[in-house]
Formats: sequence, C-alpha cells, structure tokens
Amino acid sequence: MTFAPRIFSGIQPSGGLTLGNYLGALKRFVEKQDQGTETIYCLVDLHAITVWQDPERLRQQTREGAAAFIAAGIDPARSILFNQSQVSAHAELAWIFNCVARLGWMNRMTQFKDKTAGKNAEAASLGLYAYPSLMAADILTYHATMVPVGEDQKQHLELARDIAIKFNNDYGVDFFPVVEPLIEGAATRVMSLRDGTKKMSKSDPSDQSRINLTDSADQIGAKIRKAKTDADPLPDTAEGLKDRPEAKNLVNIYSALSGQTVAEVLAEYAGAQFGTFKPRLAELAVTILSPITVEMNRLMADPAEIDRILGAGADRAEAIARPILDRTKDIVGMIRSRAK
Repeated sequence: MTFAPRIFSGIQPSGGLTLGNYLGALKRFVEKQDQGTETIYCLVDLHAITVWQDPERLRQQTREGAAAFIAAGIDPARSILFNQSQVSAHAELAWIFNCVARLGWMNRMTQFKDKTAGKNAEAASLGLYAYPSLMAADILTYHATMVPVGEDQKQHLELARDIAIKFNNDYGVDFFPVVEPLIEGAATRVMSLRDGTKKMSKSDPSDQSRINLTDSADQIGAKIRKAKTDADPLPDTAEGLKDRPEAKNLVNIYSALSGQTVAEVLAEYAGAQFGTFKPRLAELAVTILSPITVEMNRLMADPAEIDRILGAGADRAEAIARPILDRTKDIVGMIRSRAK
C-alpha cells in the first residue's frame, strides 16, 4: 500500500508552554507546514487526563495550547489543528492497539518508569501505563508517515512502529504505515537555564529555570542574563563546548532562534565572555518570542473563537480518521451496520 506523506504531532495541554516547547516542537511544526506536506497537529487532552486534571483548568490549558500553535505560525486553514477528545477514533483505535501490543513491550517503556520512580507504581492510572498505545493510535488513525518528536518520545514512536508491523502481520495486510521519526536541529532538547544537564521543564519549581511563552520581554531578558554559565569564554568550535552544559545550552538556543548553525554562532562569538553573549541572546529571544506572547494574549481574550477553530479542525480530522478506523474494524472482523 502506498501512503501519502502526512505529518502528525501533538502537545499535551498541561499548561505553561516554554521556550523548549517552542524550539523543540512549535517552530518545527511551522517549518513542516511550510514545506508542502499535509500536517495534522493535536492538543492531546486524552493523554493529559492520565493524571488527574482540574476540569476547568484543562479547558483553559487546551485553549492556551491552541493559541500558542496559532501565535507561533500554525495556520488552521493550511494545517489541521484540533483537540484529541473531539475525534473518538483515537480512543477506539487505541483499544484495538491495546489488544495488539504486548505487556512485555509496555514494561520496557522507560517514561512510565521515570514518572513513577520513587512512587507507588500500582497507584498510577492504567491510562498512564497504556499511554504509548494511545500515542500509536493518534498517529496511525491518520496513516501519518512522519512524526516530529523529541528524544524523550522516540521510544514511544518505536512502539507505534512495532504495533503497525504486528497488526499488519497478524491480519496479513499492508494497512498501517511504519512511521518515521523527525528528530532534527540543535535545540530539539532545550535545557534548564539553572542546570544545563536537565531538560527545561514547566514542572521545575524554579521559574528562573525556564522561559515561558507567556513571559514579558523584561522577564525573558532578565532570565537569560541571570542564566547559569561558567567563567570561560566561548570556544571557536563545538568541541570546545564539551563538558560545558550551560554554555552549550545557551549556544544551542541562540542557534535555534537565529537559524544559524552552532559553528556559525561560535565563529561570530569565539572568545566572547558571557557578559557580552547573554545580552545578545536576550535581545534575540525577545525579538522572536514577544510577538508570540502578544498574539497568544489576543487569542485567549476570545475563547469562543479558539473553540470554533478547534471544532473545525476536529471535523477535518474526523473526515480522515473515520474511514481508516472503519477499515481497521473490517480487517479485525467487527460488524459495522449502523450508518455514521
């Protein structure tokens, strides 16, 4: 079976989107939208409830996520943008995939182990454990062929490949594509401004560790100027950043924001102290991020319009997903007598 190129990816609407989300995901999504391949982007609210969420806050965070997509440059007329729970095919296909995936595969998922480390794993929700199977359904219900992901999601994507292969083999069909990961760019993994060995995270107790997409220009500048660094000047090659995690992180951020390679950034700033480099980085970050913050605030002032955009996107997503789900049910042997 020949599969048309199609990109799918999503972000969990758990609030507090950061520079890491922008550089590692949103910026990449916009670039893919502009390359001519069909693009489908999703606020994965079903994934969000694998841990308890305040209902009103979940709605707010889903709208905030949609606003961030649009403010970053996603055009709902060119890309499909919706929230996951509006398209029931995700949950229906996830159940079929739960019956294809093996317990041994799920037990090897390191993210579940990381999220339950030091806790009572038996108190975790079944949804959190089965999260990767739902992620496979998210992708394969659209016959997506490519998925932009960070390194921390690569294992889940490999599971989606395993599920597609096993389903095809079990039923003697060539129906689901073996999806390819898109992992690229210097700043796909943006690190904390306070500890260059840890990923930038909205869950870090220190707000100084991250740049939020809702931060003002003054806050962005101040956080970068106060970011942890070392006393040495910037080197003239990337090799010189080895064992300098904070320096490497700031150079990677500059590279990703400016569109320059790391080598080009270092050629420009080789020998410079951070007292020179950080104000330049702060100026660049403000120039790129402040318009996004302004547009997000404008969009969030009209939640009904965001809901309309998500609903229209869900209708378009449903039109792709429903025939694929129906054919999956036919392959499995389920009777479909009701008109949809």
